[in-house]
Amino acid sequence: MDDIDYLDELDKKYYKIRDVSALLDVAPSTLRYWESEFPEIQPRRSNSNQRYYRPEDIKVLRMIHYLVKVKGLRIEAAKEELSKNRTNVSRRLEVIELLTDTRDELQEILSALNKRR
Repeated sequence: MDDIDYLDELDKKYYKIRDVSALLDVAPSTLRYWESEFPEIQPRRSNSNQRYYRPEDIKVLRMIHYLVKVKGLRIEAAKEELSKNRTNVSRRLEVIELLTDTRDELQEILSALNKRR
């Protein structure tokens, strides 16, 4: 598996913007925009101004991605949802990712079984 799956599998302390961009399948400019809109995202910066995201930052970005890209909320609504209901958003996202992973595993098993026929 090439992509980073979830917070449990984020084994590095810091990730560059291109890695996070690939993980979330959004442009780096989108991450920079979200950073300007959501104060809880504050990646570290190197001397050359390179952004380095921590696993905790990525967790917040995944919630924002879920709210904005999957649920289709506007930025202001996503901000409100995160501020009022962060725990619930996090739990919903975890459940969705678990169900998606389970579905993918079941599809792989089904495909393997079909090949044996």
